[in-house]
Amino acid sequence: MGGGRWIERWEPEDETFWREQGERIARRNLWFSVLAEHIGFSVWSLWSVMVLFMGPEYGVDAAGKFFLIATATVVGAVIRIPYTFAVARFGGRNWTVISALLLLLPAGLAYAVMEPGTSYGTFVLVAALTGVGGGNFASSMTNINAFFPLRKKGWALGLNAGGGNIGVPVVQLVGLLVIGTAGAMHPRIVLGVYLPLIAVAALCSALFMDNLAPVRNDTGAVREAVRARHTWIMAFLYVGTFGSFIGYSFAFGLVLQTQFGRTPLQAASLTFIGPLLGSLVRPVGGSLADRHGGARITLLTFAAMAVAAGVVLYASVVESLTVFLIGFTGLFALSGLGNGSTYKMIPAIFLTQGRRRGLAGEAAEAYGRRLSGASMGLIGAVGALGGLGINLAFRQSFLTVGSGTGAFVAFLLFYAACMAVTWAVYLRRPADVAPVPDTAAGAEPDRAPAEA
Repeated sequence: MGGGRWIERWEPEDETFWREQGERIARRNLWFSVLAEHIGFSVWSLWSVMVLFMGPEYGVDAAGKFFLIATATVVGAVIRIPYTFAVARFGGRNWTVISALLLLLPAGLAYAVMEPGTSYGTFVLVAALTGVGGGNFASSMTNINAFFPLRKKGWALGLNAGGGNIGVPVVQLVGLLVIGTAGAMHPRIVLGVYLPLIAVAALCSALFMDNLAPVRNDTGAVREAVRARHTWIMAFLYVGTFGSFIGYSFAFGLVLQTQFGRTPLQAASLTFIGPLLGSLVRPVGGSLADRHGGARITLLTFAAMAVAAGVVLYASVVESLTVFLIGFTGLFALSGLGNGSTYKMIPAIFLTQGRRRGLAGEAAEAYGRRLSGASMGLIGAVGALGGLGINLAFRQSFLTVGSGTGAFVAFLLFYAACMAVTWAVYLRRPADVAPVPDTAAGAEPDRAPAEA
């Protein structure tokens, strides 16, 4: 079977099919999905690096720089919705190629305009175009969700997302290397590195990935996902995990420069560490959720994030850079764990919902795949908007009090709210999400969806 052909039969829950051919194909698609998504994240987070190169000669103040990265964030969030459904319309392999090639537009334009004298409006436009890199996450996760059986989804989705998330610290590390060697006057070197990598990602996707014919656009599933309250509850929780990760990733270096007076080189030397750690632990969060239950891991994660936010708030008040870095590193790591555990919860929730509708066996599994795939784009889009909220909170805090203290108070309160929602909806085991036996399939009763 060639990499460009459509696969007509795909039954990952059939253990014989999975063992004999499904696992090998799914893993191959996973690795090249990670590559393409990784480059997409790097392009999406490009302006978290470009603002470090923008010295006084660019004529852009701190608030203006926060607005640039906020613009990239919001476009990347909104575009996730159509990207989710593009997989079923064009095929996972085909859309990965297309979405990778689209990255050439923002990267090429940034290469052309990144110099003093360029108008601020032009910078805003180019920053907005980098949002297409954020869309890659939604299509990639929807695609990989269809390839793997439920028992493997926590690991697979965590690895896919974590490998993509690493694109954030990697582009920041490239920025550090450029600033440390060539100086802060050469941002085009960063862009010159990524233009050929984009082409490589598109070529590998074309050669080694596959399309799944059973995955089709289902407007009924979309409408049902929009109406399902669990779509929006999980979107709220994902604001707290992924919204934190991407918002902090984009803003961290600028906060170090603005509040703690770090030079571009000093800021760049610290910026990549937190996002790298958060990316690496995301698969761990998925694996922990596979073993111990997504809701338990998510609840503990939000509790720890509230503590870490308190540490950062204290450091901001006393102006301690060391304590600030410790607290912020903790926030990054915990957001990565929470990213993995929340995404594990989604397919399990909708599988249980299918069983509550009287479905069993493959019918329940098909329902779970339909609804989880349709909801992932909405959840990912709303979650990414959390990154916009973080950047706007920082912008307003610096405008009003001259530091990030006000923003950190808001973050702490939000994590407390996420804790309350997680416990109330997914750990009290209310009737509408209680476990339902799959009697027709002869299976053991499932655990609660958040724990599956």
